[in-house]
Amino acid sequence: MGRHRAVCAPCWSTLHLIERPYCEILGLPFAHDHGEGTVSPAAIANPPAFDRLRSVAVHDGIARDLVHGLKYRDRTDLASMMAQWMIRASDGAVASADAIIPVPLHAFRLWGRKYNQAAELARAVAALSGRAYLPATLYRIRRTAKQVGLGAKAREDNVRGAFAVAESGKQSLMGKRIVLVDDVYTTGATVSAATRALKRAGAGHVTVLTFARAMSDLI
Repeated sequence: MGRHRAVCAPCWSTLHLIERPYCEILGLPFAHDHGEGTVSPAAIANPPAFDRLRSVAVHDGIARDLVHGLKYRDRTDLASMMAQWMIRASDGAVASADAIIPVPLHAFRLWGRKYNQAAELARAVAALSGRAYLPATLYRIRRTAKQVGLGAKAREDNVRGAFAVAESGKQSLMGKRIVLVDDVYTTGATVSAATRALKRAGAGHVTVLTFARAMSDLI
């Protein structure tokens, strides 16, 4: 076993970390260094709702196992370890944030699952960094279908208008720098919908921070 009790040392060596060089906005790794501050064609052609995205690792192998352990196997003990990597991968976003906010589950799904994996990660990130943790600021106003198995357009339609900000939380967002936490970035539909709700409520800057991201190619 390695120093992180959940993962053996050989397994850690297989973690496909996402490190520079990458797109300053989408965090997409470049196959070659194109120079500091380079933005990918994808970010130029379709600017995201959020200001930037950072993730620890590609969603395969050990990264996928860790996400599934946290999400489906009640391994909430993994959250602190994963959060340490997320803070490192945030590229300074956590250190400069005013608050950490998790992508929320609908109340019905939260009741069925017992906990929100994004909230477990966000709570750990906030605790380790000393940033404010605001779990009740953003919430889901309607129950949506599961995103797994849906295409990009279907995912976008599924979560459109699904999030809102509590009236009591708007003051804490006004002009602030927010780190929005989720476990996995796939097409960006969910975090984009959540970001739009935050920005409509006055958030000044939103960085999306995930442990893993689905990705097929380098740029």
